[in-house]
Amino acid sequence: MESINYLVDKDFKEVLVKNPTFKKKLYCVSSEYYETEQLKDFESTEKFTVSSLLRHLESIKFSEAPDAVIFFTNYIDGIFFENLSSLGHVIRTSGYIIPLIIVSDKIDSENKKKVLKHGADDCFPTIFNPEKLNYWIDFLKLFKKLAKEENSEKEDGISFKISTTKRVFDILVSGTLLLLLSPLMLVIALIIKLESKGPVFYISKRAGVGYKVFNFMKFRSMSAGADKELSKLHHLNQYSGNKESNGVNPVFFKIKDDPRITRFGKFLRDTSLDELPQLINVLRGDMSIVGNRPLPLYEAQQLTKDQCALRFMAAAGITGLWQVTKRGKADMSEAERISLDVTYAKENSFMKDMKLLLKTFPALVQEERV
Repeated sequence: MESINYLVDKDFKEVLVKNPTFKKKLYCVSSEYYETEQLKDFESTEKFTVSSLLRHLESIKFSEAPDAVIFFTNYIDGIFFENLSSLGHVIRTSGYIIPLIIVSDKIDSENKKKVLKHGADDCFPTIFNPEKLNYWIDFLKLFKKLAKEENSEKEDGISFKISTTKRVFDILVSGTLLLLLSPLMLVIALIIKLESKGPVFYISKRAGVGYKVFNFMKFRSMSAGADKELSKLHHLNQYSGNKESNGVNPVFFKIKDDPRITRFGKFLRDTSLDELPQLINVLRGDMSIVGNRPLPLYEAQQLTKDQCALRFMAAAGITGLWQVTKRGKADMSEAERISLDVTYAKENSFMKDMKLLLKTFPALVQEERV
């Protein structure tokens, strides 16, 4: 599986898990002496040598399997790769969904591909935040589960791959629109700079197809530092009604008449011009013209179970089924939005995308300022 370790960096602070104790069972393995002090907040950790873990994995039941195997090493040599290949093979052929994570300071960009090719799912440095590890284990487990189900054709034909026709269409449309709209985009950028301090673009980490994380671009429509005020505005969330009914925090966050929006930003949002920079994301291949909206990481981390995860099996898009059917309506529930996203993931096709695209234009005139 391709590494997505770039998530684990300073930008990861957006999605830190707040629970101080992590209910996970970890197997720690190494051929050398190592400390597991950073894993003390996990519910269970067991130490093994490589040979003893190989024997143990061949004898345990599925219900006894760990949440992850953490391989500590100071040496990236032939013996390490041999041990890694053996562990990766046993885990893969046994049918277990167990992320295999390497902890080492000796892995650089040159040998990381080799480490992943030999069976590791990702790599961490020796000094890491346990919260990040806990969160990333959940992501890797889900990713491996979906990949396994896809390979065994249990997802009814749904896959991460975007069709060639869809990709060619995305490149032609995004490239053409960027050329035609570049003068308008320059004017918008100038007005943003003149109106308020801060960058022209708002860039944030988003989770797209297959939980792939990328830098999502929009024209900045809020005052600088608006993200820092988020915790003060939770009571204004239009999805907060979900918490009252089922006792849990809502997944999505959206405010009607958000006080952080600038005067020009309001105009950009009402006309959807703030989303023009996403054409760059489409051209890069991060997104598609039509698809499910890519989610902020703090929202995506709450949609990693059961049916909800299916919405990440479709391309991330600028517009889609949710936008043309429910966007801008105050009565939209969290369950409805998830249901629309899952429906698109299951039933999307190029012709259906074209129909959604035609319906997008009247949907640009929103009834609510959200």
